[in-house]
Amino acid sequence: MNERMKLLHNYSAEQFATWELHLYLDTHPADKNALRLHRKHSARAAELKEEYESKFGPLTPASGEGCDWLNDPWPWEKGV
Repeated sequence: MNERMKLLHNYSAEQFATWELHLYLDTHPADKNALRLHRKHSARAAELKEEYESKFGPLTPASGEGCDWLNDPWPWEKGV
């Protein structure tokens, strides 16, 4: 697995953990350990997103400068 795919994989895993903890906290808002884990995974996801975007370009239309995400090559054209 190359660096790009590894970063994307790790970012996706952190996003998944953050979302699952978010759903759990909807029904268990007093669980301090879950809140701590949510903050940890959320911060790590933000770090990985920033690292990915600095090396490989924006992941979403909201990332980058204006329409940077429209520039060639498209994410799936950047080689695996």
